[in-house]
Amino acid sequence: MMRTRPLKVALLGCGVVGSEVARIMTTHADDLAARIGAPVELAGVAVRRPDRVREGIDPSLVTTDATALVKRGDIDVVVEVIGGIEPARSLITTAFEHGASVVSANKALLAQDGAALHAAAEEHAKDLYYEAAVAGAIPLIRPLRESLAGDKVNRVLGIVNGTTNFILDKMDSTGAGYQEALDEATALGYAEADPTADVEGFDAAAKAAILAGIAFHSRVRLDDVYREGMTEVTAADFASAKNMGCTIKLLAICERAQDGGSVTARVHPAMIPLSHPLASVRGAYNAVFVESDASGQLMFYGPGAGGAPTASAVLGDLVAVCRNRLSGATGPGESAYAALPVSGMGDVVTRYHISLDVADKPGVLAQVATVFAEHGVSIDTVRQQGRPEGDGDASLVVVTHRASDASLTGTVEALRKLDTVRGVASIMRVEGE
Repeated sequence: MMRTRPLKVALLGCGVVGSEVARIMTTHADDLAARIGAPVELAGVAVRRPDRVREGIDPSLVTTDATALVKRGDIDVVVEVIGGIEPARSLITTAFEHGASVVSANKALLAQDGAALHAAAEEHAKDLYYEAAVAGAIPLIRPLRESLAGDKVNRVLGIVNGTTNFILDKMDSTGAGYQEALDEATALGYAEADPTADVEGFDAAAKAAILAGIAFHSRVRLDDVYREGMTEVTAADFASAKNMGCTIKLLAICERAQDGGSVTARVHPAMIPLSHPLASVRGAYNAVFVESDASGQLMFYGPGAGGAPTASAVLGDLVAVCRNRLSGATGPGESAYAALPVSGMGDVVTRYHISLDVADKPGVLAQVATVFAEHGVSIDTVRQQGRPEGDGDASLVVVTHRASDASLTGTVEALRKLDTVRGVASIMRVEGE
C-alpha cells in the first residue's frame, strides 16, 4: 500500500547533474513513487545564480540560502551535487543534524572527510549514500559494500576518469600527441577549460581513496594515494607499448599486500596488455576490474561521467534512501573494522618499462645490466637500437621482472650517473599481468 504523504527532497546544486536529477524526478515521478512506496517531492533547489532559467523547475523552489533549506526540518533527503569541500561539508552535517539523510556525488569531500561524514550520519541515525561519486552510472559502490560484503577483495584496478581515457585512446588510435588529443577532448566537451584535476590524476586519486576504503574495510584518505599525472606520456611511449603488445591507460590501482597486512592505493599511467579487458575500454568510458577470493575476477563497465549517467546513480541512491526512510531503517554505513595501514609507493611491486638514451658503443649494455643487478632488479628483456640520424647515441629499452618501486628508483638514480647514459627518456609501469 502506497503512502500518500510525499517524501521531501532538497537539491543542492542545479548544474549539469543537478538539472538531470530534477528532470528525472519529474518525468519518472510515478515510477519512482511505485518503486519507493511513496511519492517524492522536490521541496527546494539551492543555487548560486537564481536568475538563470531552469527548464522544468518551479522558480518558487529556487533559493540561494542552502543552509536554510537543509535546516527546514521537513526535508527527508538532501541531494548534494555542488562539489568541493565547503560549503558542501557543512551543509551535509547540518542536514544530518536536522533529520535528513544525504545522497552525494562529491568524490573530493568523501575522499578527504569520509570518516567524519559517516560518523555524523551514524550519530543521527541517517543514511549517507554516494554511488555517483565514483564512475558515474556504473554500479560499483553498492556491489563493493553490499554484494561483495561476504567476500575478500584483493585488488581493484580501473579506468575511472573519462577525460584521460579519451585523450590516451586518441593518442593510441591516431598517433596524436598529448596536446593535440587534449585540444580535441576540450572541443568535444570531455575536458574542462582547466583540465588539471583530470590529467594530473587528482580526480582519479579521490575515487581510488573511496574504492580502497570500501574494498579493504579500512580508512584511506586522498593524502594516502600516490598520484602521477599523464601529461608526460608521448607518442614514443605508445610506440614502445605497441612493441610489447600493450596500450597505455591512466589507472587507479588499489591492492592488498600479499601478506594481507597493509594496502596501497595509487594512480598513474601504465602499460597494460592488449589481452586485458581494460585495454579495450575506448573513448570517455570507464571500467573497473575487481579481483576477490570467492568471486574471482569481475569487471564493471559503462559511461563514467555526464549529466544523465551520473544522475542515474544519484536517483538509484535516492530510491534506496527513501525506502530506508519509510521502513525506519538505515543502509550500510562505514566499514573500517580492518584498519589496515596504507603503505607507501616504495613498497609497491610491479614490472617496469625503462627507455634510456645511451652512447652507441660496446660495453654499454653490460654497464647498464650491472647497475640493475647491483640494485636487485631482474631484467626480462632488453632492446637496443641505433638512431638513423647517426649522432653516436642509441635507444635502449629495458623491461624488468617485478620489482619494488624503491629498488627501481635506486636503479634509475645510479643509471643517471653513468657517463654512457645520456638520459632517461621515460619510465612506465606495466600492469594487468
